[in-house]
Amino acid sequence: MEESQSSRKPKTLRAAGVKRGEAVRFFFDGRPIDAYRGESVATALRAAGILVLRRSPRIDAPRGSFCWMGLCQECTVVADGVRRPACRLEVAEGMVVASGTVP
Repeated sequence: MEESQSSRKPKTLRAAGVKRGEAVRFFFDGRPIDAYRGESVATALRAAGILVLRRSPRIDAPRGSFCWMGLCQECTVVADGVRRPACRLEVAEGMVVASGTVP
């Protein structure tokens, strides 16, 4: 039996006692990620232990969240087909996110 959204609680390293939005699930590179409505994609991925969001095009070095304001573009991902900074993108139920590595 599939668990309902309201009973699903993300298993992550988040501080206890903080009021959060409704539990949602999105997908990053095909992997299901449990998060809370109102969180950024970058925050949810970090809480799930995912730090590398893309690779640099020249030397294939790992890239992840850096400025957390959307200015540096290090956390760029592709969400539902659109390139966006993960730190400025709010999670949504069923959202499909892929690493932002430019081929």
